[in-house]
Amino acid sequence: MTPKPVPGPILVLDTTARWCAAAIRMDGGEVVEIREDMARGHAERLAPMTAELLKRAGLAPAALSRIAAATGPGSFAGTRVGTAFARGLALATGGRAVGVSNLSAWARTADPAGSRDVAAIHDARRGEVVIQIFRHGAALGEPERMGIEQARERLSPDWLLAGSGVPLLGGTAPDGSPLAALIALACELPDDAPPPSPLYARPPDAKLPGGLEPA
Repeated sequence: MTPKPVPGPILVLDTTARWCAAAIRMDGGEVVEIREDMARGHAERLAPMTAELLKRAGLAPAALSRIAAATGPGSFAGTRVGTAFARGLALATGGRAVGVSNLSAWARTADPAGSRDVAAIHDARRGEVVIQIFRHGAALGEPERMGIEQARERLSPDWLLAGSGVPLLGGTAPDGSPLAALIALACELPDDAPPPSPLYARPPDAKLPGGLEPA
């Protein structure tokens, strides 16, 4: 699937897990990116990282046409940081803030050609996962939260598996942010796409600290 051309550079942000990642896709298709592993501190790191990225790309913030944030499911605190930052930066620069689901990005990473059935799986902790099924690149329904055994019964052996919940089902965990897929999906969003809003696996627990405990 070739992304549709979007006028102007696009900034993509992913703070949904134990990394802080950002990338700019230039008008001509060149990509400049920064990835850092971190369990905490996304709120403090994201703005300096974005400034550094813009400097590397030789761009002013006002040059950004879209600012896309990964919306989860992922960590409660990290997801809030990324989506709020994207909205704020869009207001300041005049760019358009949009959201991209992590599940869509994992599915695209596993099946970039859109030729297979893919189960995108998020580790929701406490013995649960969030699953969304994609066929030829399109979601067949909304994400569903379920127990691991229920997920085993639901999955077909013919499906590709992708996402943080795959190790719970005997597969291999992804290695870092799916930035390339997030960029491609951000390019394909329509001009009237809504601003980013966090997608949580479950409501946050009030007793948990405000760090990156995935939900």
